[in-house]
Amino acid sequence: QVQLVQSGGGLVQAGGSLRLSCASSRRTYTAYAMGWFRQAPGKEREFVSAINWSGAYTTYADSVKGRFTASRDNTEYTVSLQMNSLKPEDTAVYYCAAVDPGHPEPRGSSWTTEKTYEYWGQGTQVTVSS
Repeated sequence: QVQLVQSGGGLVQAGGSLRLSCASSRRTYTAYAMGWFRQAPGKEREFVSAINWSGAYTTYADSVKGRFTASRDNTEYTVSLQMNSLKPEDTAVYYCAAVDPGHPEPRGSSWTTEKTYEYWGQGTQVTVSS
């Protein structure tokens, strides 16, 4: 069983920055394709970003494109989400998620689909004040 442990998040003023990290406990496996999702109060969980196993491919929701950057360090089995120019509408609980390494890497719109990801972090709160 893979465990994903998230860190980072917190409270920041609009225009500020935060960095989220997600570490995998399954260090015997090669890197996973990873995704980031968020859920705001009263709303459905939505896709934010994803990164393939090598870090060579990333994709972003239109709402965060140009402001958020996904990266990974496979020597540390960690992925990160750098969030800049934060807005109050970015306030949400953020989740990292991993694709089982035994499954094919996602293609096209499957990167943005929750059911693509088998393992989920515990979630971390990001609050952006105006």
